[in-house]
Amino acid sequence: MKAFVFAAGEGTRLRPLTDTMPKALVPVCGKPLLGHVVEKLKDAGYTQLVVNVHHFPGQIREYLAGRDWGVEISISDESEALLETGGAILHAKKLLLPSAEPFLVHNVDILSNLDLAWVRSNTRADALATLVVSPRETRRQLLFSEDMRLVGWTDTATGQVRSPFPGLDPSRCRRYAFTGIHNIAPRIFPHFEQWGFAGRFPIMDFYLKSCVGGRIFGLPAEGLKLLDIGKPDALAQAESFYKSIT
Repeated sequence: MKAFVFAAGEGTRLRPLTDTMPKALVPVCGKPLLGHVVEKLKDAGYTQLVVNVHHFPGQIREYLAGRDWGVEISISDESEALLETGGAILHAKKLLLPSAEPFLVHNVDILSNLDLAWVRSNTRADALATLVVSPRETRRQLLFSEDMRLVGWTDTATGQVRSPFPGLDPSRCRRYAFTGIHNIAPRIFPHFEQWGFAGRFPIMDFYLKSCVGGRIFGLPAEGLKLLDIGKPDALAQAESFYKSIT
């Protein structure tokens, strides 16, 4: 089974810490974030991992080469330019294919108690992508139909709505926050070209455009404990949070 780890981010909100190291190597409980994610994926049965790099790529390569992880790890190099989340997946196409089953995508700065095997077993065979979501309060929320098909996105502070469905009423939709973890069918790659996506682009832009014809589903994770370590205040909570989920 294959998984893709987003580890290329510059971590600008964690400066000055990330002025000398990539966000992926920021330590929590004495172990880099990347180490936590790789071990979580291995424990969940993933055997082939793809890790993208950009900010201090040599440090990440050296870290991954420094021990036997018990899984096969390939590097998707974005040293020349960051491609954002969607572009990164498309750029790693040759490493992610062939695959007989969906590949998991996981942000490197996410710590959680999510059961990744549960995600696999609850991914619909007909889904182009399955987005793990939770009912936590956030400003930006994804909008779903009653059968949990993605239909749009809203900013609750400004009232902005993005959707391929004209006149979509957010109040009539199910609202969830995205976790940064998703399961993607290998057949997604032709759809990028079909919907006009290439080069650098966020994967959420693709999801919000293609959901009108594609099968993009949400998977609510009840009881989820999740910490997005993108800010100094979250990093300060990380050690106690990690101890609470292990």
